[in-house]
Amino acid sequence: MHSEDKAWIEYREKFSEIYDESNYTSPLQSFVMRASHKLVESAYGKASHFESVLEVGAGTGEHVNFVRHAFDQYTLTDMDQKTLEVAKIKIGKRHEGRLKFETQAGNDLSYGDNTFDRLIASHVLEHIYQPHLALKEWRRVLKNGGVLSILIPTDPGLAWRLGRHLGPRKNAIAQGIAYDYVMAREHVNSCNNLIAILRHYFPGAKESWWPLPVPSIDLNLFFAFHAIVNKREE
Repeated sequence: MHSEDKAWIEYREKFSEIYDESNYTSPLQSFVMRASHKLVESAYGKASHFESVLEVGAGTGEHVNFVRHAFDQYTLTDMDQKTLEVAKIKIGKRHEGRLKFETQAGNDLSYGDNTFDRLIASHVLEHIYQPHLALKEWRRVLKNGGVLSILIPTDPGLAWRLGRHLGPRKNAIAQGIAYDYVMAREHVNSCNNLIAILRHYFPGAKESWWPLPVPSIDLNLFFAFHAIVNKREE
């Protein structure tokens, strides 16, 4: 086995154990990551209500803590069962009876058409090969008028590359992770390409950036996108 393949396998095996430590341990890194979750949830406050919500690639369950709107059922999915086990422990009894945890591949969901009122993909789309097909799948499971909410990092923008060098890269290397190699395997889609795809499939969607309200990949760290699905035109 090549050393780079071994590094990748070891990283994936430890992912559920090291993800929170890598991203939420240092005060600065924790602040930035939490700001990203707040960004994508700022569009919907306590006055909003979604009956059924699906989160794709929920990982260790961090994002649900930032959801402000009401919901009847919230389903957290991830292809890694171990991360969902961590999520269950982290979330505990909050939202008791309204949360479900299910192992699902983000680009191949087992749910029927028109199932959910909102779908959230936070820090997910940059990891998926053939993202345009994943978007079609996510659109499929949303009801007419449902909301597709996506958050992506501005990788490889200037601000993102600088921030990564100052923060998570150092933390990961300290844990023995081959960070540059892993990120090359993880972030397979660039932000500018993903934005072009999103705008093509969902014209007129609401967009926001952080930390600056300027539509620039190089000056920001995160990009949020909310599209209302219209299936009546089909």
